[in-house]
Amino acid sequence: MRDYELMTIHRPELAESDIESKVGELESALSSAGCSVTGRDLWGKRRFAYEIDHITEGYYTVVNFQGEPDAVHTVDRMLTLSDEIVRHKIVGKNN
Repeated sequence: MRDYELMTIHRPELAESDIESKVGELESALSSAGCSVTGRDLWGKRRFAYEIDHITEGYYTVVNFQGEPDAVHTVDRMLTLSDEIVRHKIVGKNN
């Protein structure tokens, strides 16, 4: 299993408590895909450097996990289709 870092930006219309539950759902999706979550960091609402789809701010979160490349592909597809996520990026970490 490899180490990964997933950064997501959620829509600014969501409440802070909704972000907590969305990250919990994301962690559940990672677990059901065969990954193990090793950490998470909620950065809160931040202003973008540039406008994305007429949105100027969003809630940033970082989730660290371990998993196989096939599982990462499945989670990446799920995040691409999600309406609550403005942007996401999955990066493999070197040990």
